[in-house]
Amino acid sequence: MTISQGTDNQVAGKQVAESRCTDDQGELWTALRLRTQARIGLGRAGSALPTRHRLELQAAHAAARDAVHSPFDPDAVAAQLTGTSVIRVRSAAPDRLAYLQRPDLGRRLNPVDRAHLPAGEWDVVFVVADGLSSRAVHEHAAAMVRATTERLPSGTRVAPVVLAEQARVALGDDIAHTMGVTAVVLLVGERPGMSAADSLGAYLTHRPVPGVTTDADRNCLSNIRPPLGLDYETAAGKVAALLARARELGRTGVALKDESDDETMVERLP
Repeated sequence: MTISQGTDNQVAGKQVAESRCTDDQGELWTALRLRTQARIGLGRAGSALPTRHRLELQAAHAAARDAVHSPFDPDAVAAQLTGTSVIRVRSAAPDRLAYLQRPDLGRRLNPVDRAHLPAGEWDVVFVVADGLSSRAVHEHAAAMVRATTERLPSGTRVAPVVLAEQARVALGDDIAHTMGVTAVVLLVGERPGMSAADSLGAYLTHRPVPGVTTDADRNCLSNIRPPLGLDYETAAGKVAALLARARELGRTGVALKDESDDETMVERLP
């Protein structure tokens, strides 16, 4: 064999090895992408992303912006809660721009609406808040209210559902405290990202006090959005279990852990 033939064979062998390596990496990224919605292993076209992935990223960004700025439609949510008493309130933020620029205003009730909130001896109130994604609320909130209510123990006193516009999470403290409710479950549109613009969050707070209660005093379930996120049945089961345990402890937050997957916890539920 001549030297040139040896060199040619070495080059050919190297090319085959590189091809196999590339194929193996492609299979690896394909398998990983099936397990996450994160944008991984996208490849490149020169120094940029491939056109298809760049367009997908731009579309996701547009969907996130739309979710933040789309107006809340309380009538649409109320229509999905047929047979359920609802109350509509607004935060102290007069419009969407003020809401986005002044988070503090979204945590306080409009004084006029506060005066019209009924007071009673209720165990829990569900607050449906637009947050940063009205789309998430329109698509998932009513179903979560129904699924969770069905899992509450018999005799649980449930207050009318409150539909809150221009609302932040802490607005639930003001609402529950004003109504004299023991616990609040606030369902809110979560901040949209590049992989989800319709994610609903559920925040549980036991005996909240406006201006005193902090995020450390809450429990949160996030990414409620079937079929790609947490389904209603699972999320509702966790919320009901957390509410039951909160009654035992007399508090929520860092002291309360999600034990809904523990069979002994399920057996202790009323």
